[in-house]
Parts: sequence; C-alpha cells; structure tokens
Amino acid sequence: MSTPGAARPAPELPSSPWRVLCSRDFGGYFLGSSLSNVGTWFQNIAAGLLVYDLTRSSLAVGAVTGAQFLGALVLAPWAGAAADRFDRRRLLMATQAVAATVAAVLAALTGLGAATAPVVIGASAVLGLSTAFAVPALMSLVPSLVAPRDLEVAVSLNSVTFNLARAVGPVLGALAVEQAGYAVAFAINAGSFVAFAAALLVIRTRRPPGSTAGGPGPRPRLRESVRLVAAHPTWAALLLAVGALSLSTDPITTVVPEYALDVLGGSERDAGLLVGAFGAGATATAVLLGRRLRGWRRVLPTAMVVQGVGMLGFAVARDLPTAMGCLLVSGAGYLAGVTGATARVQREVPDAQLGRVMALWSLLFVGTRPFGAALDGLLADGFGPRWAAAALALPVLLGALFLGKRLVGPPPGRVGSQPVDLDAR
Repeated sequence: MSTPGAARPAPELPSSPWRVLCSRDFGGYFLGSSLSNVGTWFQNIAAGLLVYDLTRSSLAVGAVTGAQFLGALVLAPWAGAAADRFDRRRLLMATQAVAATVAAVLAALTGLGAATAPVVIGASAVLGLSTAFAVPALMSLVPSLVAPRDLEVAVSLNSVTFNLARAVGPVLGALAVEQAGYAVAFAINAGSFVAFAAALLVIRTRRPPGSTAGGPGPRPRLRESVRLVAAHPTWAALLLAVGALSLSTDPITTVVPEYALDVLGGSERDAGLLVGAFGAGATATAVLLGRRLRGWRRVLPTAMVVQGVGMLGFAVARDLPTAMGCLLVSGAGYLAGVTGATARVQREVPDAQLGRVMALWSLLFVGTRPFGAALDGLLADGFGPRWAAAALALPVLLGALFLGKRLVGPPPGRVGSQPVDLDAR
C-alpha cells in the first residue's frame, strides 16, 4: 500500500535509438542485416537491369520480381511454423548460407557469359525460397533481442536496415554495374549474406515469456494462422494494410528500368537514383519519426494516402528530380505505415504463435508481389510505365479508405502469455 504523498515511480520510457544500437545483440544483428540488405539491392538492381538489357521488356523484369517473391506465397505456412518450431537464429544462418551459394553461382555464370534471362529468373526463384524461410524468422527474432520497452525503437531500426539499404544499395549497385559489370554486383551480394551469417554467430537471444520457439511446435497449417488473425479484426486490418502498402511499391522494381532508360532517356545510374530516392524517404522517416510512430493509430491511414499520392506523382513526373522527389514522399508514407502496423502486431501476438502470424505478414508483404509484378509488367508493356505506376498506386489509396476505420481507436492490451487456443470454437 502506498504512503500518501509518496512520489510515484516515473514511467519506464523506451531507450534512445543510439542506446539500442549500442547493445551487443541488437547492434550486431543491425550491422549484419544492413550489409545483407544492401547486398540484396545490388542483386535486385543488377538482375532487373540485366534482364531488361537482354529482353527490353518490363514484363520480363516483372518475372524476376515475381520469381523472387513466389516462395513466400507458396511456402508461407511451412516457413511460419519453422520460425516457431526451430531456433530462429540458426534457421536464419542456414538461409544465408543457401542464399550466398546461389548468388555466387549466378555471379560465376554471369562472368562466363552464360546468364540468360531464364537463368537470372531461376536464380531469383531459388533466392526467393530462401527468403520465404528467412522473413518470418527475421521478424520474429527482433523481439528476442531487446527489452519489451524497446520494441518499437527496435522495429523502427529494423526498418532502417531495409530502407537504408533501399536508399544506398540501388545507387551503389547501379554504379557497380556501370563500372565493373553485373557479375561483380552479384558477387558482392553473395559476400553480404556471409557477413550476416557471421553476425548471427555472435548475438544472443532472450526467450520471452510463453515462448516455445525451438520446441516441437505445431504442424505447418496455414488455416490455423488465418483462424487466429480472423478472430482479431484489427490484426486482420493491419495485415491487409501491410499488403496494400507493399503491393503499391512494385513499380520501384518492375518499371524503373524502362522508366529511367526509355521514358527519361537516362542511364543505369538514374535507375539506381530513383529506387534509392524511395528508400531515402523511408530511412529518413524511420530515423526522425521512429519513436513517434508509436502513435500509429492516428497516422497509419494518412501514411497510406501519402504513399499512394507520392506514387501517382512519380507516374506523371517529367524529369528525374521531380520523379525522385515524389518517390521520396512515397517512401516516407510507406515506412510510417509498415512500421506502425508491424510493431503493433509484434507487440500483441504471443511469442509462441508469432512466427505463424508473421508468416501471414510475409504472405501479404511479399507473397502478393508476384501478382503485382505480373500486372505491373503487363500494364507497362501494353500502356507504358506511367500508367503501370498509376494503377499500382490504387491499392494503398483504396486501403486507406476502406481500412481506416479499423486502424484507429484505443489499442487493446497485449495478448496474455498463454497462447490462444486455435482449436477452441
């Protein structure tokens, strides 16, 4: 019982981003993940430019993107269950080893002049299989690297690893292609996977209450994840918002080669600058507004509108600086939306089921991209990249309109430490 007049304890505040970064576990993860993500953008920009150079078709570039994300669509239930059943750090190390091998083989084939469009698409598909298992484990690992009070900061910084890579990776990758060739860009990607695996060797994870990761776990049944999310309409709305935000970013990878080289009459470096501008907007938002994104209930629908409007501006831009400015705005809206929604899901879902729910997150975040890439490529080949970019802005704008009411209001408390009974009726 408290004594009248006694001072009330100060509320526990989240650590600063710098303090979280300086921790051994999250700091090591951040460095390794950043290097790996930069290398992935070397791969992405080089693969898109190489296939467009070989085919002069945005649909073929869309096939590269679709192949890269097809694994997340097909393997989502198994990948999510694996993240719940096995040690997430070791699972990530295995995926990095596979990805490094594939990237090294593609670099060798490209150096020998044997990298045809089907070869690049096939390599992207194999890398996508690795990514399918890596993403749920990656997203589920973050809460075990920091204290609960630092989760929002950690999620925002984790977004920085993706979006800082999106800002600098395409530019550096395009420069590598111009100066050294496609094979070197692919080889750098292979080395980045090795660097992340090395970082995973030295970090330590904590086991949150109620965690069963590494135990026998459930069978990989996607319907269980769907039932879990369907029982929580707000979670469903959040995941749908993530899917809309992701789908509307597809023009960044599918139509940028044609847009930069043919519409604007630019170079490979201009293509890298366009992709990098989107990532720069996202990175700046994560760094400047990371802690404020805790108030996602008020900003998520607005963030979706900002992303969509920025993409529409990109579609009608007439010069490189204007197009870059529009993508900068679009990237800012994208990051604000995805970070807010993802932090809320990670905070509320019990750790024992987080992997399966994040598999649905992965399904909507990257599993929708094969369809988006196919549609974007068809529209670009039929009507031009401007119309394709404008059409892909619609999902996030419509999502803001129809999901907005579910994305506001007081947040419920975190689900208790006991897992939700998926078989209860």
